[in-house]
Amino acid sequence: MIYEWHDFIGNLGVALIVVSYYSLQIGRTTSKASSYLWANATGASLVLVSLLGEFNLSAFLVEIFWLLISIYGLYKKNRLIPE
Repeated sequence: MIYEWHDFIGNLGVALIVVSYYSLQIGRTTSKASSYLWANATGASLVLVSLLGEFNLSAFLVEIFWLLISIYGLYKKNRLIPE
């Protein structure tokens, strides 16, 4: 296996998602924090970019939903939509 640019981008995305989720679990952030939502949206976007190199439908679907849910959370937070 050759490690290419898209692999690196995808790994950065995975790292963002994992670190943000770990931060949530240890109580350093909340699920409504902008930093948590942005980290998830950015991480999902980077994983999606990595799929340009080697497409995988299952990974694509998971990341699309992860991104859309993060964007919804950011929209909800900024619009102050009641829960």
